[in-house]
Amino acid sequence: MPIKLSRKSLTAIVISASALVSIASYEGYREYAYTPVAGDVNTIGFGSTEGVKSGDKTTPTDALVRALNDLEKFDSKLKTCVKVPLHQHEYDAYLSLSYNIGNKAFCSSTLVKELNQENYGEACKQILRWDKFKGKPLPGLTKRRNAEYKTCIGE
Repeated sequence: MPIKLSRKSLTAIVISASALVSIASYEGYREYAYTPVAGDVNTIGFGSTEGVKSGDKTTPTDALVRALNDLEKFDSKLKTCVKVPLHQHEYDAYLSLSYNIGNKAFCSSTLVKELNQENYGEACKQILRWDKFKGKPLPGLTKRRNAEYKTCIGE
């Protein structure tokens, strides 16, 4: 008989090692600042963008520390716009999505509206809609969104 997990208040959920590792693997590591897609922002390390300038350089250790600091900011913002309890795996998926698309886009999304109405299944499905850049699907984003969706539904 499977164990039924209950959802927890967001105040009881923390950034999991699983979330950090999956986000780092999705983002990949880059020692030097780069622009992942033409027209996007400068990025370094494991997907950090804040204050990144062309020519910046990092180390794996510094990049991991920076990514964790970035995740703490995303964690804090996610917890202000999501008003319902979550399972850890749902939270991990939403944190990954938010880290990739930004807090503003995440918090103003249909996904969060569905989630706050406790439409958990529909909210997870909304992850799949975020696989485009400037209106065009990107294979890497599609792959990431499918993985985040599976995490969200507990697979």
